[in-house]
Amino acid sequence: MAAKALSFDVGDYVVYPKHGVGRVVELLKQEIAGMQLELYVLRFEKEKMTLRVPTNKAESVGMRKLSSDKTLKEALETLKGKPKVKRTMWSRRAQEYEAKINSGDLVSIAEVVRDLFRADDQPEQSYSERQIFEGAASRLARELAAMEETDEPAALNKILDILRKSAAIWNKDKVPA
Repeated sequence: MAAKALSFDVGDYVVYPKHGVGRVVELLKQEIAGMQLELYVLRFEKEKMTLRVPTNKAESVGMRKLSSDKTLKEALETLKGKPKVKRTMWSRRAQEYEAKINSGDLVSIAEVVRDLFRADDQPEQSYSERQIFEGAASRLARELAAMEETDEPAALNKILDILRKSAAIWNKDKVPA
């Protein structure tokens, strides 16, 4: 077996790019197809899902520890930025947003949340826009909650407060004369 660049202990919170924040609940040795494999057993509470990841594949699938405080600050600053409105077709934008969410990169997820956020005084979102926004916001909130040792609803409220405050600033520019 190759030397492990990443090592996680039982009880550690980890981020699996496609599923978000999970917790290592067990280190397991199992024989699969005649080979002895060492596996991380990850539990994703929100999805009620358990995932087994070979320890030697953890890095290649993008599994990582929770973000650093610096990365978290950068993600929260990203939320305060001006939303980027692209004029491309929705299907293409949706693919880009999904790719950013599944990258597992906190700042990229924050960009999606910022760009898809709608304040109460803004036009309604389409169903698919709302779904992608909620998925990205939930992913961001779960990592924030794990880092600040709070729960997901409290973390989501913090994110939405930041978005509402920045929307009030950016939407002043659009007031008709």
